[in-house]
Amino acid sequence: MLFGEEPREWTGTSLDTVQSIEQFALLASGLAERQPDKFSTYRTYAIWAEGLLRSMDELEQSGYAAKKYASLVRHVHIDELSYKERLNYNRHVYYDKNAYIRAFALLDKLGTLLNRLLDLRTERIKARFSYFTVLRNLRENHLHAELMKPLNELKERHQGAFNRLRSRRNLEIHQMNAELEDDLSQSLANNGERRKLEDIAANMADLDQSWEMVQGSLNHAFRFACKWLRRLE
Repeated sequence: MLFGEEPREWTGTSLDTVQSIEQFALLASGLAERQPDKFSTYRTYAIWAEGLLRSMDELEQSGYAAKKYASLVRHVHIDELSYKERLNYNRHVYYDKNAYIRAFALLDKLGTLLNRLLDLRTERIKARFSYFTVLRNLRENHLHAELMKPLNELKERHQGAFNRLRSRRNLEIHQMNAELEDDLSQSLANNGERRKLEDIAANMADLDQSWEMVQGSLNHAFRFACKWLRRLE
């Protein structure tokens, strides 16, 4: 709507992921109705799955908007930006932050669901655990290899991008606005050079990788989770 375009329709692997999440929610809801003593547990799974589907949609939209606004920023020096270009840059920054923060939040929600569904007890390793702690638990304790292997391969493939995104997220949340890091570095250098924007193209490449990892992880996790629930029917 922001760009006068038709609503996005899921296709390919993303469509398969959405359908797997929806199938899991239906299976969990059915089990909740048929097993009243476990109603709360299965209903929780269904609601968490619906939340992850919404989070996946929000992440995709945030990344799309970040890249669209980035394409409207033509210059690299701050003093070259027109008023309109500066507005587009600010909008890009907003959606970029929204996307990389959501990527980690979504993975942590997925980790919470997997930990509960598979009774992994990751909280014994770390009370406030992340998705990556759950994955380490699976890997180091040789649990559910059918799921662990593809999830770990995705993590390894995109580790560089996620390390950079984690640094930007931590900077944004705990220290200062992430987009001002370059401004600070340039100011401290005091070499008289004109201030440049951060490397937007590189940031968007990292964001693309985060999307590939997140939706790929959701795909593997929910296809496995559907098979897990079918055993309990």
